[in-house]
Amino acid sequence: MVRVIVFAVAALCVAALTAAPALAHEGDPDYESLVTNPGPEGLEVRVLSGDDRLEVRNRTGELVVIEGYDEEPYARLFPDGRVQVNERSPATYLNEEPRGDVDVPAVADAEAEPRWRTVEGNGRFEFHDHRIHWMNDADPPKVQEDPAPRQKVYDWSVPVTVAGTPASIDGTLWWRGTGGGPPAAAFVLFGVVIVGGLALIVVVRRRRARGEGEEAW
Repeated sequence: MVRVIVFAVAALCVAALTAAPALAHEGDPDYESLVTNPGPEGLEVRVLSGDDRLEVRNRTGELVVIEGYDEEPYARLFPDGRVQVNERSPATYLNEEPRGDVDVPAVADAEAEPRWRTVEGNGRFEFHDHRIHWMNDADPPKVQEDPAPRQKVYDWSVPVTVAGTPASIDGTLWWRGTGGGPPAAAFVLFGVVIVGGLALIVVVRRRRARGEGEEAW
């Protein structure tokens, strides 16, 4: 029985290491994108999973509009919590995947009149903005020349308007050269599986010992 459990735990560990990235979005471990200016007061912004996506919350009491890559209205966050995306904005489709590997439909036209669709009602908008992370397969030229442990790649900016007034969310992308490897979530899950497997082995052994003691009587 114990041998079977050991094999089962080993199989779970392998599954944990291979499946962990599917548990949540993961950014590129070689990069870190940091917000340096969240914009006007009341606009709460943070980068999720290192460099993977932006999370924006509207606490301004005003209408906030996030612009796409062609300065078109991409998303808007209302004071009452509604969040809408513009189905005519190319960014609506490009931002569905971290690398923008999607087919943009013909309906997308940055010059067209916006067509709004409500996606959230809690005032929170989360999206892959390709301005905040490195999009090329090759490392940045400066990193290729000098792969220092940490160095600045570039400053980025996401244009927004608050009550019609232009503003921006600003930040910096950093190279941190971690060398890849399994994400932290994989190691956490690995530890949970190991602890659970060991606990199961202890329980089985105690039950077996209890059973042997009862037979002695």
